[in-house]
Amino acid sequence: MFKTIEEQVRRKNAPAQLREAFRQHDFERLRGFCILIFCVSIAIWLIFDLLVSFLGEQGFSFISVLFVATMGMLTVILLFVRKAEHFSLLNLVFIAVIALGIRLVIDGIPTWLRPAWLVLGASTILYSASVLPVRRWSFFSTLVITWVILNPYSVPGNNLFDLRGLMIFCYASFLSGLTVYSYLKLRQVKLQNFYMSHLLLDQAYIDVLTEIPNRRSFMAKAEQHLQHIGATQGHYLAMIDIDNFKRVNDRFGHDSGDVVLKRIAATIKGSVAEFEYARLGGEEFVIYLWGIDQATAEARMAQLCRQVRDSVGEHPVTVSIGLTLVAPDDSISQALGKADEALYSAKHGGKDRYVLWRATQNQAKP
Repeated sequence: MFKTIEEQVRRKNAPAQLREAFRQHDFERLRGFCILIFCVSIAIWLIFDLLVSFLGEQGFSFISVLFVATMGMLTVILLFVRKAEHFSLLNLVFIAVIALGIRLVIDGIPTWLRPAWLVLGASTILYSASVLPVRRWSFFSTLVITWVILNPYSVPGNNLFDLRGLMIFCYASFLSGLTVYSYLKLRQVKLQNFYMSHLLLDQAYIDVLTEIPNRRSFMAKAEQHLQHIGATQGHYLAMIDIDNFKRVNDRFGHDSGDVVLKRIAATIKGSVAEFEYARLGGEEFVIYLWGIDQATAEARMAQLCRQVRDSVGEHPVTVSIGLTLVAPDDSISQALGKADEALYSAKHGGKDRYVLWRATQNQAKP
């Protein structure tokens, strides 16, 4: 199963909506790491600046303070960034600032040392950018900005066509190619894993035939909703069963039965899309409604019976519904038990109707 899904993911391109969700998820998961990278980058630049300033007897100027303050401000802004798109832009600004700061510091060391240090600074920036959750446009813009600012051939006396210049070019090309490959490959693997997780979750929580939530999904979401809001007032649960469904399967075959199940699922989805609904199994469905009064709940169930009865399609069917108020001390399982009792009454009261569960008696209504 795992190999099959993995092969399916590799053959398909992830939908645009899923890619957007992946970018946001990746940023949220690595947001703390991004803050750490910003802080470490500032610390490394500051140490290097201090070494050059004092060992090189150049002094720590107000420009150094300005750069530290600017990078610190960008790091503080990152603490409040919540969208991946905004981080891609913020990271690009940070890269430009720190690259310029590195260039100004390197310009303070002896000329013959500058090309090697420029390449070292560029490699550090590019490697850091390759592991951050940034968009492609931001990463490739980082690549261009870094080499423009930290261009080793801007140093006087460093010629591309001499032996030293060719060695620097070969190393810079290898470094850039490796960084780009690592970034693209890492991003592809992470996206595939996210896509595969999404497919596995769909298979675990979505009914394959009807493409609506299954029992596992419904129980988890309904319980969570019940615990979060509480069944104080206006919470109802309805169990739905297709009348004479076995007769359809026996007479016309299971393929026809599947068509009926899909049609009923689509009707339920269109009728109560704002609430939780699912296929429990077989020909049984369930709906969890909230924020409505009894009259509205009964009206919605009567409407659903009518929609199924009047729906145009092969092998017309009707449904029976058991409806119950979810009491404040009820769990979803307890409410399902009450709805099942009401459904039993609806089945034995003539079908094609709903029944509201009561503690003393059930009243069936068409």
